[in-house]
Amino acid sequence: MAATVTVVGLGPAGPELCTAEALQAIADHRHRFTRTADHPANRVLGPEAVALDHHRSAGSVEEACTRLVDEVVQAALRYGQVLYAVPGSPLVGEPTVELLLNDDRVSKVLIAGLSFADLAWFRLGVDPMATGARIVDAHRVSSELAQSCGPLLVTHIDTDAVLAEMVAAVHKAPNELVTVLQRLGVDGEHVEQVRWEDLPSRLEPDYLTACYIPGPAAADGVEVQRFVDLVATLRRRCPWDAEQTHASLRPHLLEEAYEVLEAIDGFDRETGTGSDLLEEELGDLLFQVVFHARIAADDGRFDLADVARGIHDKLQHRHPHVFRPDTEAAVTDPDSVLSQWDRIKQKEKGRSSVLDGIPQALPALAAAHKAMRRAAGIGIGPPEAGPVGDHGPVDDEELGDALMGLVHWGHRLGIDPEDALRRAVARFVTVVRGVEERAAAEGLDLADADEAVRSRLIAESFGV
Repeated sequence: MAATVTVVGLGPAGPELCTAEALQAIADHRHRFTRTADHPANRVLGPEAVALDHHRSAGSVEEACTRLVDEVVQAALRYGQVLYAVPGSPLVGEPTVELLLNDDRVSKVLIAGLSFADLAWFRLGVDPMATGARIVDAHRVSSELAQSCGPLLVTHIDTDAVLAEMVAAVHKAPNELVTVLQRLGVDGEHVEQVRWEDLPSRLEPDYLTACYIPGPAAADGVEVQRFVDLVATLRRRCPWDAEQTHASLRPHLLEEAYEVLEAIDGFDRETGTGSDLLEEELGDLLFQVVFHARIAADDGRFDLADVARGIHDKLQHRHPHVFRPDTEAAVTDPDSVLSQWDRIKQKEKGRSSVLDGIPQALPALAAAHKAMRRAAGIGIGPPEAGPVGDHGPVDDEELGDALMGLVHWGHRLGIDPEDALRRAVARFVTVVRGVEERAAAEGLDLADADEAVRSRLIAESFGV
């Protein structure tokens, strides 16, 4: 007989809320495991039951769940049949069961239990179907709140840190009182209505704490969706919007981008002056992004969700020091972050040079800055030359005056500074690619090469 794990739900409180089917399954199994020793119904399992409290020693929820499921599976492979008991119902807010169901090493039998949510709705006197209420995990509250502005039952508020994150995730405090639910169905049950701003001082979180929010203010995701729906309506009903293409919107995108830059120039970070204009101009720029995504969606190519998913995954992949700190080399400052970004991007795109992908349409000054920043990531700089010497630190005003002086100098000589700088960038690009080719031929990684090797390759490329 195949190794089998029977999963039973113990209900949300004491033994009186365990189902008859769950009690029979417990009686039929000799080898019993429970996710936590803290559940008030554990006594129905008997003293021989093993509590798998991996959350107390694991470094993360994911690690705790993985270790727990592996221990249960190994026990099933050893004994043939084991019982695994979880609080509430097996398929409501129980990540270990989700992980177990995807494990092909054993067969699974699930026995339903009364969910904590059933008891919570009863205590609240709320019909979730009538009110459109949703259940969200406090550990994922930021992303969940972005999807709804309706009533929410927030569960697993088990620490002060999780409580603080939940409060911070709601941008605008609800006008109505929120209901705190703690230890439902057991000794010390506590149900209380409090003001949102009083939650951190009035609530002492534990593993049996939840909170009902009648109607939090609309979050980012809700407002964005309203805007997406509006743009879709404009595409259907407005003659001008309906006839636009990616190409026809090009000048509008450029204009809105420049207006955002102008608003940033007029923004005072200390006083906040100019915030309203910056907000407005960012909205206009957002319209261009959503508009292009809508056009693509109408053509069956991609939509805004694909755009958001793509940039989300890209940013996550290009920040290994944030999301995979144990598997990647640490970065210590902003410059090393940018160098790491360029290396990852170069590998993603299959590019042979760090300079590949710099748009040809960039203004020369922007192209020069981008080329020099990328080349600096592999230790290559431009030749030291020009009429402006190094006299120590300068501010943006002095640098601006120096650039103006160079432009004037070019004007007197009859030289177009844009063309001159573009040709200088081209020469620099040739040198950088030459260094990269020489390094590749010698099997060297420029990012890891020592200064002597790098200097030799640069000198050879410059023809020194």
